[in-house]
Amino acid sequence: MEPTKTDAFTALPDPARSACLDDLVERLRRLKRWAGDPSYETIKDRVNTDWTAAGRPASELTRRSTLANCFRPGRRRMNTDLVLAVVTALHPDPEYVSRWREALRAVTGEMDAVAQVRVYDSLPPDISGFTGRTAELDRLRLAADQGDAVVISAIEGMAGVGKTQLAVHAGHRLHREKPFEQVLFVNLRGFHPDPAQPPADPAAVLDGFLRLLGVSSHRIPAGLAARTAAYRDRLAGVRALVVLDNAVDANQVRPLLPATPGCLTLVTSRHSLSDLNAVTRLAVDVFTPDEAVRFLAESLPDMPGGSDPRARERIARRSGYLPLALSLIIGRIRGTSGWTLTDHADRLDHRHQERRLDSGLELALDVSYRHLPAGPQRLLRLAALHPGQDVDAYAAAALADTDLAVAKQWLNLLRADHLLQPAAPGRYTFHDLVRAYATTRAYDEERRSERHAALTRLFDHYLSAAAAAMNALFPAEVNHRPQVAPATTPAPDLTDPDTALAWLDTEQPTLVNVAAHTATHGWYDHTTRLAHTLSRHLASVSHTDAVAVHDHALHAARSGNDLAGQARALISIGSCELRLGRPGPAEERCQEGLRLHREIGDEAGQAHALVTLSSIARWTSRSESAVDHLLEALRLYRQADDRIGEGNTLSALGIALEEAGRPSEGIDYTRQALTLSRQTGNRSGEAMALHVLGDAEVRVGGRYGKAGDLLRAALTLYQQLGNRRCEAGVLESLGRLHIALGLPDEATSRFRQALILFRELGNRSGETEVLIGLGEAAEAAERTASAVDLYAAAHSIAADIGEHHFRARADAGLGRAHHALGDLTMARAHYERAVALYAELDRPEAGELRKRLQELAP
Repeated sequence: MEPTKTDAFTALPDPARSACLDDLVERLRRLKRWAGDPSYETIKDRVNTDWTAAGRPASELTRRSTLANCFRPGRRRMNTDLVLAVVTALHPDPEYVSRWREALRAVTGEMDAVAQVRVYDSLPPDISGFTGRTAELDRLRLAADQGDAVVISAIEGMAGVGKTQLAVHAGHRLHREKPFEQVLFVNLRGFHPDPAQPPADPAAVLDGFLRLLGVSSHRIPAGLAARTAAYRDRLAGVRALVVLDNAVDANQVRPLLPATPGCLTLVTSRHSLSDLNAVTRLAVDVFTPDEAVRFLAESLPDMPGGSDPRARERIARRSGYLPLALSLIIGRIRGTSGWTLTDHADRLDHRHQERRLDSGLELALDVSYRHLPAGPQRLLRLAALHPGQDVDAYAAAALADTDLAVAKQWLNLLRADHLLQPAAPGRYTFHDLVRAYATTRAYDEERRSERHAALTRLFDHYLSAAAAAMNALFPAEVNHRPQVAPATTPAPDLTDPDTALAWLDTEQPTLVNVAAHTATHGWYDHTTRLAHTLSRHLASVSHTDAVAVHDHALHAARSGNDLAGQARALISIGSCELRLGRPGPAEERCQEGLRLHREIGDEAGQAHALVTLSSIARWTSRSESAVDHLLEALRLYRQADDRIGEGNTLSALGIALEEAGRPSEGIDYTRQALTLSRQTGNRSGEAMALHVLGDAEVRVGGRYGKAGDLLRAALTLYQQLGNRRCEAGVLESLGRLHIALGLPDEATSRFRQALILFRELGNRSGETEVLIGLGEAAEAAERTASAVDLYAAAHSIAADIGEHHFRARADAGLGRAHHALGDLTMARAHYERAVALYAELDRPEAGELRKRLQELAP
């Protein structure tokens, strides 16, 4: 007998207790057993039945083998939609499914990390004084000279043998001899010592490569196979050099390989990539003794030898002939004045005997580290604890609790000693082996309290800088964000809005990593405050990062029993879900957030939840419900004396009332919003009111000149604020204005600008509306066949995301276009669908289209 719902939550496996993907898989297997252990075939049938009922096409239904993979451990990623469908098939309780959704997000912080990867259109700097590897360089040159062949060279070998240096030097050398038309470089992070920095996702790498190759972001396809095809198509006929550094395996590399003649690909890996076909393989070993001695001689040409003529041979031998170890030793030698090579050889022998260090690399690291001054030593240890991919001087100063000039000096010293590598101007990163060594030193030499204090200073720095940046961009909303005290460590000057926006863009990957780390390691207050601080910025630049950060905030708030933090995170997640085209989960999150705000008596929080619920109601064409939510939110904001919230709600009422067929009331509310926003200095609210009034002038007043002035003023404000989502919305409105003015080409230009932004943001609702606008512009320009394609694309997305109003508009457009093409049968079919949808939504357009249908009656 199946347990009751109350019993089920004690008997069912709890997904919230999962710490990793394997834990989730184990709980999924236990859930299957709890549900009577149905076969994979049975579960597949249940899932496909549910998906078919929800309107999924047959091509998107799951196979038994795909579903069975969800139950297998050792996975690097999971299909969230499929897992949730499986959970629903096994136990269709909405609350329980919701717990699985949150658990998936909580444990897939790694997925946030795999998508964070930096790609470059140039090689790293060449190694000065590169020596040795003559045979390997000759083989690479010979491979590159294979005419029109597709050349893939895999440089394989143990850590520290100089695979990356060889690939970079060979690339520079080949480029000098015969320049490549295109260069691409990426560190695939195949063997990063920090579990929070997993191997890069090839799909994310391809996204970056395609952008570097000039592909507009809106043209980058979503799937790995489609991106690989687009990448290979873009490189067709191009003489290109692609360097794939630090690969974990052939599966990571294969999608990144060009497939057309003229391309040279250099792949480095610690593993043998035997699964790759048609590859020139270079098994790179340590230097030969002669190569190591020559490397020392060429790197230290002016260093006196001292009394032992074999000092270089002794140093080379103690390094294990490992290039990385030699580089570290050379860096240490250069920083020691007055010593001879014999002195250094004696020191290495002594260190070897004292510490019994058999590995040349370990000895080199130990010697380099032990001879650093105390300050740089400590910075190296603490920098290895940083959860991001790289570190700048401000972060270094926070970790080491020192001033900025000293932090820069120490970073430069560590760079000169080859203990850090340049990642970008002013930013530094670790070689994997050096990070592992430094992390060990941190845990051996820093007490837990010292490590905790250093990371707390670092997180204080990021929280304080984020708050300063947001205050510069949105000064009127300062009281809507957490009050963050200035950090006690050096901070960048972010008072200028442009500088603030640039800092947020640069640090966004790091801020996502900080949110993940603080949420999972006990800095719960930092997570929730950082998410709250960044909420408006993330919503306007990256829905995916916004969901990740707010998911981490929800986990932290629950761990810290912070009801207000939970409520804020739930509403923010709901808002992101809506923009990603998922109104059902969005409403679920917002209702839960509203309940929590009511429980703690937070009136402004309740109002915020109601405003978001009004957006969901508008999405699902419940105009009167949207108005009711907003009127209640307006009452609560006024009761809480929250004038910023009041102004924003007045603008939202303007939109909702116009959609509900009460345009005059809507304009009155929006004018109140504009006045109030200007009084309070709320530039974002002012931009919103200008946008709404501009739209109203087009739809209601027909005053196109005034509408253009209002919309352009709104566009300027949104661009200054860096709000790309709202910028796209105004561009869409300007497109409609140009259609009304009889300027379809100008309208198309504006719509295309908006489409790029909406697609970059993953905003499928905005994308759908713009596609409809492009269809209308094509109609106006008498490009009817093109209009059919655009309306069809819009209809497909609208059906996928459940946006019935846009489906109706797309059907109406398809009816007009087919009518113009003389296909009356298709025209009638689309008009009938549009009429049915408009009637269901109680929209006046239904009556207008019925008249058209009567005209088409046979």
